[in-house]
Amino acid sequence: MKRLWTPWRMKYLESEHPKGCVFCQKIESADDRDNHVLYRGKHACIVLNLYPYNTGHLMVIPYTHTSQPSDLDGETQMEMSILVNRAIEALQETMHPDGFNIGVNLGAAAGAGIGEHLHVHVVPRWIGDTNFMTVFAETRVVPEMLEDTYDKLKRALDGIMAHSSET
Repeated sequence: MKRLWTPWRMKYLESEHPKGCVFCQKIESADDRDNHVLYRGKHACIVLNLYPYNTGHLMVIPYTHTSQPSDLDGETQMEMSILVNRAIEALQETMHPDGFNIGVNLGAAAGAGIGEHLHVHVVPRWIGDTNFMTVFAETRVVPEMLEDTYDKLKRALDGIMAHSSET
């Protein structure tokens, strides 16, 4: 029998799960730390993924609730592109990954867990990050608590955005 202890998940399991779009709820809430919102732009925000593929897995989420990129106006698309770049900068500054996976999963068939609200994944990658746990136990090991990752990335993004001429 395989067993991986994840005591921090009990809070989630015992909590009441809200109805509706989880991304819209994060966007509408004023508690950025609790919702892991790292940066809010005019049309989109940068958020930590609650179920990361790797430590530092971020998402760029438009404020517009849509599943299709073609529904977004040009300003929103441009800002999302800029925020992907800023997310990469913050991850490079704080975590020094060897590379990145950046992508959008459109629809359940493409792997979208939350298909009703478009979002762009920014996943830092390190050489050797797919270790024996992933290969043999089909288990991903994330070595840092989300709150610690949030604090690091929030400081980095605040600095980056303060010195950026865009957004």
